[in-house]
Amino acid sequence: MAQATVSKQSTYAARRPGARMAWIGQAFLGLLALAALVILVPHLIKDPALFLQIVLSGLQLGFVYAMIALGYTMVYGIVKLINFAHGDVFMVGAFVSYYLVAQFQLHVWPALVWPGFSPTLALLIGTLSVMAVCMAVCVVMAVVIERVAYKPLRDAPRIAALITSIGVSFFLEFFGALYFVFSGRFIPYKRPFDVVTWYITTSGVHMLQPGQTPPSGAPIISNIFLIIVAASVAVQLLLQYLVRRTKLGKAMRATSFDKPTARLMGINVDQVISFTFAVGAAFAGLGGMLYAIAYPSIWTQLGILPGLKAFVAAVLGGIGSIPGAFVGALIMGQAEALTMGFISTPMRDAVAFTILILVLLVRPTGIFGEPEKEKA
Repeated sequence: MAQATVSKQSTYAARRPGARMAWIGQAFLGLLALAALVILVPHLIKDPALFLQIVLSGLQLGFVYAMIALGYTMVYGIVKLINFAHGDVFMVGAFVSYYLVAQFQLHVWPALVWPGFSPTLALLIGTLSVMAVCMAVCVVMAVVIERVAYKPLRDAPRIAALITSIGVSFFLEFFGALYFVFSGRFIPYKRPFDVVTWYITTSGVHMLQPGQTPPSGAPIISNIFLIIVAASVAVQLLLQYLVRRTKLGKAMRATSFDKPTARLMGINVDQVISFTFAVGAAFAGLGGMLYAIAYPSIWTQLGILPGLKAFVAAVLGGIGSIPGAFVGALIMGQAEALTMGFISTPMRDAVAFTILILVLLVRPTGIFGEPEKEKA
C-alpha cells in the first residue's frame, strides 16, 4: 500500500503543471552555465588582474543592490506586496543627498559652524549627517505612501495593491521630473569627499598619489568601494539583529506568519507594517546616496533599473529571506559586471531578467526560500 502511494505521488509530481517547464529551465540553466565558463575561464587565464578588477566592480554594484533588495524582501515578507515604488525611494535618496551637499553644504557643517574644527572630523560628521537626513526623508516618504496608498487596500485583492505600487512609482518619477522639483535632466553629482584610490600588487596594497598612474595590470580599489561594502554589511547585520533579537523583530515575524493571530496577541499590526516600510526606505535612501557617489550622475529615472534588478536579486535569493536578498544581490552584481566586461554592455540588463526567468522556471522559491508544503 505504501509503495503504491509513493508511486502515485511520483506520477503526480511528474505530471504536475510546470514540471516539464522546470526541466527545460534546468537544461537551459546548465547550458548557460557552460557557456559562461567557456567565455570567462579563458579571460581569467589570459588576464587575471582584469578579471579581479571586474569582480571588484561587481561586488560594489552587488552591495548597493543588497541595500535596495532588503526593502523588497522585508515588505513582501510582511504584507506579501511587491512594492515597485521602492526603487523610486532609492532615487529620492540620491537627489536629497545631492541638494544637501551641493546647495546646503551639510557635509562640512561642523567646519562652517566652528571654523577651527578639524577638517577630517568635520567631513566625517558632515557626511554621516547627510546620510542620516537622506534616510529620514525616505522614511517619512515611505510611511506616507504606505498610509495613503497601501493601507486602504490592505484587505483588497493583491493585484490592486500591486497596480497601486506601479502607479506610485510612475507618480514619483514624473512628479520629480518637473522643473520646480528635481527636473528631468541628468545632473552631475558632487561627491561629499575626495576619492582615494589604492592599487594591489604582489608586494601589497599601495595608495595611488594624485597624478600617479597605477602599474599595468594592478587592480585598484577606492574608499567609495570600502564605504559601500562597510555600509551594506552593517545594514545586513543590523537588520538581522533587529529581526532576531528585538521585541519589535518578534512582532514583525509574528505579523508575517499570521496577522489575525498577531492582532489577538496584542500586536499593533498597522504600526509593524509602517515600521517595515520605514526600515526598507531608510536602507534604500542610504543606497541611493552611495550609488550616486559611486556613479556620479543622477536623474529622475535613476531608480527604475536598479530597483528592478534588486527585485530580481530578492527573488533569486528567496523573496522574504533577508540573507537570500543579500546573496542574490551579490550574484546579480557579479552577473552584470562580468557581462559588461566580457560580453556586451547592452546585454547586462538582458542577463538580469534572464536570471529572473530561469529562477522562476527552476526554483521559484529562490536559493533560500522554502517551498510551500502541499496539503494532504
